[in-house]
Parts: sequence; C-alpha cells; structure tokens
Amino acid sequence: MYISRLALDHYRSWSQVVVDFVPGVNIMVGRNGLGKTNLVEAVEVLSTGASHRTSGTLPLIERGQSTATIRANVVFDDEPVTYEASIHARGANRARVNSGKSLYLRDIVGRIPSVSFTPEDQRLVAGDPGSRRSMLNQAGALLEPGYAAALQQFTRIGKQRATLLKQLGANANAGRPVDAQLSGLEIWTGQFIETGMTLTRMRARVIELLAGPFASMYERLSDRHGQVRLAYAPSFEEVLVYDDPHPAISEHFQRIYPGEVARGVNLIGPQRDDLQLDLDGMAAREFASNGEMWTMALALKMALFHVVRERLGIKPIVILDDVFAQLDDGRRRQILDFADGQDQVLITVAAEGDVPTHRDAHLIDVGALVGPDANESAIMDLLSGLREKRMTEPQWGKEGAHQPDDSSASSENGEGAGTGTTADGARS
Repeated sequence: MYISRLALDHYRSWSQVVVDFVPGVNIMVGRNGLGKTNLVEAVEVLSTGASHRTSGTLPLIERGQSTATIRANVVFDDEPVTYEASIHARGANRARVNSGKSLYLRDIVGRIPSVSFTPEDQRLVAGDPGSRRSMLNQAGALLEPGYAAALQQFTRIGKQRATLLKQLGANANAGRPVDAQLSGLEIWTGQFIETGMTLTRMRARVIELLAGPFASMYERLSDRHGQVRLAYAPSFEEVLVYDDPHPAISEHFQRIYPGEVARGVNLIGPQRDDLQLDLDGMAAREFASNGEMWTMALALKMALFHVVRERLGIKPIVILDDVFAQLDDGRRRQILDFADGQDQVLITVAAEGDVPTHRDAHLIDVGALVGPDANESAIMDLLSGLREKRMTEPQWGKEGAHQPDDSSASSENGEGAGTGTTADGARS
C-alpha cells in the first residue's frame, strides 16, 4: 500500500497543493515554516481521524476558510482507491471513497494505516497524560473496529453531563430548585458510565496488544539495557476488576457528586486515563534519562507498526516528521533501518544533510510547491504552531507537582485535551 498523490485545499498553510509520491522513501525538503509537517499531518488525519498536534478542528483549516479538504490516491496491490476527507469548522467531518456517497470521517478511519514518528514523541514518556491518550486514541482507531465512533459518543455525552453539572452548581448557589436537573443528571451519568466502560474495554485490549511488542522492541533498540513495561491506568479501574463494574462506578460517582457540582466537571472517566511506562520497575518519566525516553518512544511507535501490520495484514505508511535533528547518530540509524523495507516512508527535513544518505529516495522540494506568498504563509504557519504549542503545554509544572487533575476546557467535557481531533466532531 502506498499513496501516489496527495491534494490539499485550504489545509492549514496550503490554499492548494498537489504532491506526487512513490513507493519506498520520499524525502520532503524545505526550510521551517513552509508547510512540510502540514503535508504529512494531512496523511495522519486521513489515516486515524486525528492529529497529534492539536485537540480541535479549527487549526487544520486555512485562515478565513470554513472547510479543509484532503484527497489521496492510494494504491492497494495495483488497485487505486481515492479517499477524500472534508474537515469543517462547524458540523460533522465527512468523507468519500472513489467519489461515492457521503460518509462520516470515522467510516474510513484505519483504511490507510500510518504510524508517525515526531519530535513530540518524547512527551509520550515525560509529558502530560493527554499526550499518551492521544497516541492511545490513534492506536485504537487503527486496531479496534468502532473505536472512533465510541470515542465520539463518549465525548458528546461527557459534554452534556458537564454542562448539566455547571447548571446544578449555578442553581444551587442561587438557591433555585434542582430536582428536575438531578433527574436528568442520573440519566446522563448512566450513559456516561456505559459509554465509558465500552471505551475502557477497547483501550485495555489495545494496550494488551502493544505491551509485548513494546518490551521486545525496546530490548532490541537498547541492546538489552533495561527492561520496560507498558500498562493501562484507567480512571474506571473497576472495569478491570469486576464482571459487572456499573454498580461500583455508579457508587463512586455518588461519593464525588459534591466535588463535581462545585467544579462543574466530570472528575472520573476515560478522559482521565493514562498509560504507565516503567523502566526497570520504576516510573520512566521520573527516572529515565533523555536517551532512554527517546528509545522508549521509538519502541512504542515501532510496536504499534508491528501490531497494525500483524492485525490488518498491511504495512502502515511510516511518517518521519523532522525527527532526525532530534536524534543522535545511533538512533538515526535505528529508525532508518526500521524504515527500510516498508511499502512507503514519508520523511520531512529542513535540509538534505539532516537525514543520512538514502539510496533511491524520491526528493521533493517543498519550496517549489509554495506560491509567491511563501514568506507570509511560512510566518503565519509558524506563529500558529507556536500558539498551539503554548495551548497544549502543561501550565502546572511537572507531573507530581500540583496540577488541576489534568483538567482543561475540553477534559471536563469528555475526552481530555491533547487527544487529537475527533473523527467527526467539530471540536473534541
């Protein structure tokens, strides 16, 4: 499987662009700010229904536009298929296959599997839980049928429940009756628990699939220096303990009801899930070195590639987005050795010297794709990236210090910040 052509309309910095790729290694070269990452991010969105760079839809759409369109010609065993995704500022994101009937974007998620290696990957170990949930959601979209729909339904119910909690708090503070709202809260809580249990079970299966290959990959990459462990840390931990966890979770909600009303947020649920990454029996984010964290992040992404290939019978497209400037020579060689032999590899670099020489690579000059307003476009895209980075970086210091329970404007409404664009919703 490989993408032969990618066309974007009003996607981030690109008003219009068409890029032709070949099987094997494709290297996109261009200075920072020209939109290299936007090209491979579009492939990621088409593949998983989400971007690891943002938790909403609006940043994906060119300034002043209401819709971004991604089209890709994908070749499966010499059979070409055209996929199209429409990303909307408002309303559901849509998709088409071979110009057929209109579908939801979630309906095509996973059909073009891809695995991305990015400079942000180190945050999978050292960053906030939202970074790990983002990766978990993308893995779930590729490995669990119906995952994108389940995540979207949970998010929608979480938003409704959070809105009702805020209303209850406001009415209680004003001395107004709350009986009717309490009845509504009971209904939304029941749905929140049911959809949350479904999502938790899906995530548990994904982590079970990844744990073994992750340990094996790390052992190989580290030359047997240290043992790692990947485990799921669900907020609804009762799901892993009881055959019927609903009563226990419902009782938990009853205990925390005053706190939820006071804060107007959902205090427990999959929007607060996390992954536990251990190195030699200790929390990696606290004890691992910078090099060990990078190796763990690479091993996790390689494990995802391995599992997707085994489960789907297709080699995912490998995306290497500006990672070589972040890695030492040894890890550069490891990741290139991994990329060798894959059906298609998409690499972005600021200069050809950033990537070791690769025979038979197809070079793409990104500067040649950009129109005469390249400087303005590059500056605006760079500023947009800086704004997104400030919005997603944790504001309460390192984990373990005082943090607001990983709460953000979106985490209180269902799936937490940093989870990536939801497959269909205008905002996640």
